[in-house]
Amino acid sequence: MPQSVRERITRHGAVEETAVREELQRILESGEFSSSKRCQEFLRYVVDKTLSGHAEDLKERTIGVELLGRPTTYEPSIDASVRVKAGEVRKRLHLYYNAAGVHDGVRIDLPAGGYVPEFFPAAAPVVAAPSKETTFQSSKSRQPWVLAGFVITLVGVVLWFSRWQTESAALQRFWAPALNDDSPVLLCVSPVPVYGLHPDVEAGARKISGLDDFIPLPNNFIGRGDVLALGRLTSMFGELGHKYRIRMGNEVSFHDLKDSPLVLIGYSYTKWNELNRGLRFLIDTSHRPAAITDGGKVTEWVLPTEKPDRSTDEDYAIITRLLHPDTGELLVSLTGITQYGSEAASDLVTDTGRLQQALDTLPAGWEKKNLQLVLRVRVISGAPGSSVIVASHLW
Repeated sequence: MPQSVRERITRHGAVEETAVREELQRILESGEFSSSKRCQEFLRYVVDKTLSGHAEDLKERTIGVELLGRPTTYEPSIDASVRVKAGEVRKRLHLYYNAAGVHDGVRIDLPAGGYVPEFFPAAAPVVAAPSKETTFQSSKSRQPWVLAGFVITLVGVVLWFSRWQTESAALQRFWAPALNDDSPVLLCVSPVPVYGLHPDVEAGARKISGLDDFIPLPNNFIGRGDVLALGRLTSMFGELGHKYRIRMGNEVSFHDLKDSPLVLIGYSYTKWNELNRGLRFLIDTSHRPAAITDGGKVTEWVLPTEKPDRSTDEDYAIITRLLHPDTGELLVSLTGITQYGSEAASDLVTDTGRLQQALDTLPAGWEKKNLQLVLRVRVISGAPGSSVIVASHLW
């Protein structure tokens, strides 16, 4: 075993690697972790890295890229996903060791402020037997301190558990109409309209002279941000144990809404933008620069920095959550002016911490209403960063 690994394993006493891996398996199978696939993956990742002698690789950016699928250009100071997930793992470890793991002989800890786990034996401290002359007095004097320590620990556990329940409940509350339905959720991605050169032009037989020299390539291309959004949603529904099906473009119609919950993923140049007609907030790509409209009027939420290749350093997105008036089936639309917005919208509705913060801004009873949220998204080095809710509407 590499020396760095041995030092970390034996920091608090001799703990064999086999014992650490057995403890890890017990934790992953516990109720505190079995309900969260992402937390399982995070804890297994950092433990495996440490045991294999690569603890020095456990940096925020590395974890974001290797484990959470963030691009190499993402900015940790803006995207807090690694810190949020580490905090959730710490909470679940705290709950585990105050419940099912209270008698475990080995403990795995993830110290605050870092991502390198520590392993140590959980042997009870040895206390010297008091003399006969001092037994009554010392035990009596310790009682208030023991009681105070117990109360503080109990309060801490209750607060940690309450916060954990609240954050986990965010996903349950937002997605309840879908999760309470036995039908699988339909996750729908619409292809982006792309045009190619006519074969004669491409072969050099003639030069470009007009629009007839370009031919549509339907159902061939999907926006990168839309694909990443789809990945986040499949991961979330898989973690929640709910069935889902993936549909592409023309494979879905509004008739499906009568039988199954629908999630429409796609930025503004896809056909989903047309399906949102009649809502308060819409994306108008005919306006230059592209903008969000409010009741048909162009707002200040525009993309003045959008380049011809559709890259930008800022984007806007609309999250729409509708309940079918007759069946109660759920329709969620995640649409950005560009693909960055769609990706940021999916990140918000699949992340417990961020979703909870968003729901805290809504009035009571929002669960039974239709709603729209408008997001402003920072784009850094070609990837969406932080997002802020700039407007909301319930009806």
